[in-house]
Amino acid sequence: MGASASGQLPRLYPILDEGLLELRGVALGRVAEDLMAAGAQLVQYRNKVGEPESVLRFAAVLWEVFAGTGCRLILNDRADLAVLAGFGGVHVGQGDLPPEDARRVVGVERWVGVSTHKDEQVRVADATSADYIAVGPVFATGTKVDAEPVIGLEGVRRARALTKKPVVGIGGITRANARSVIEAGADSVAVISGLFVEGETVEKVARDFLEILR
Repeated sequence: MGASASGQLPRLYPILDEGLLELRGVALGRVAEDLMAAGAQLVQYRNKVGEPESVLRFAAVLWEVFAGTGCRLILNDRADLAVLAGFGGVHVGQGDLPPEDARRVVGVERWVGVSTHKDEQVRVADATSADYIAVGPVFATGTKVDAEPVIGLEGVRRARALTKKPVVGIGGITRANARSVIEAGADSVAVISGLFVEGETVEKVARDFLEILR
């Protein structure tokens, strides 16, 4: 592994999806400030449709908010832009740059994370230099229109048995079910739409997650 996520992966892994933020009419900077105030130590920015200039502009907003906090920022998909943005890593999916190619771009000090949806993908990811492996969707999710079949808590348990790398559970995770994902063997839970609850601030929700996951 590179800078090694082993033993360092925070329990809460918020993912800020630009499409979801736009849909909700929420500014990236505002949500980032809430997460920073709550004490988030690992945050991913995901922008599947923006041009490189736009992605870097948003990345700069995150960099400014979290500067000096020790929070590791991860960029989804684009290893080259992760380096340009000064982020601490890149996260790739099954259809993106392979982990080893991403590693060549970002170097050994930055993290490389990889998404998996089946046992065989976990096995393949385990043989790479990826720093952590995301598994899911654990529960039904509305964030991705082309979401893979739900793997359930049993899928998390199987992934835990297949790798010694840190495991991140993702997909449909809320305050009500987050603890069960950790108990199934995940080291961390990625939360996307679960950060947004009617009548509550993102800071409040994130603090709740951190308390639940302690």
